[in-house]
Amino acid sequence: MKKPKWVVEKEQARKAQGDETVWLFGLHAVRDALVNPRREKLRLIVTLNAQTRLAEAIAEAGVTPELADARKFTAPIDPGSVHQGAALQVKPLSWGSLSEVCIGADAPRVLLLDRVTDPHNVGAILRSAEVLGASAVIGTRHHSAPETGALAKTASGALERQPYLRVRNLADTITELQNMGYLVLGLDGEATATIEEAVSGRTDGAVALVLGAEGPGLRQKTRETVDQLVRIDAAGAFGSLNVSNAAAVGLYASRRG
Repeated sequence: MKKPKWVVEKEQARKAQGDETVWLFGLHAVRDALVNPRREKLRLIVTLNAQTRLAEAIAEAGVTPELADARKFTAPIDPGSVHQGAALQVKPLSWGSLSEVCIGADAPRVLLLDRVTDPHNVGAILRSAEVLGASAVIGTRHHSAPETGALAKTASGALERQPYLRVRNLADTITELQNMGYLVLGLDGEATATIEEAVSGRTDGAVALVLGAEGPGLRQKTRETVDQLVRIDAAGAFGSLNVSNAAAVGLYASRRG
């Protein structure tokens, strides 16, 4: 019996995902990936100097590095990448399902990214999420930043520790979080209420913040699905914050209502 087209496409997508690999680069990103037991390591290329600096992490990971000349670094990464003599080929991380990472914490906080595609912004958001105790950062499978070396380097190790999920449909995920008891707030500079006002009296509850890409902001479907649109309380009139800064300020504000 011939398989339905959607079944074939799903199987092909799963196989492509299974075959996907990522090249991480830079001492911090490579070191943290090496000592992460969840990370599947495939190939490590280092200069002699980097091998010395990463000696403990290499020994802990149990991988055999390939030595490269510092003047002719052979890893297949962008020539302009600041690799510091270290590159590691890995499989993307799997953090499990939405419920596995978003249920269980006290007063959980989640960040959702609506078409935030810049890996440097997402890397910075992961760092803020780790520092400020977010349960997860959630993007979409399409039109969002995947795991890349640039993202990992900007995250400075947070990619290995901070759950980063990419979902098929953001509106469906917002609804799923609402069904889990989350108050889902969309950040919009023109909103009437501030984050603190929206969470007043319920900072001990679960809160998710949705941030849009700089410029376009939140899509209409996202705006219609969240519980409320809110803004960051600011002093005076000025331009909007960079999305990574807005994520950090928003997370902090969501605990102070």
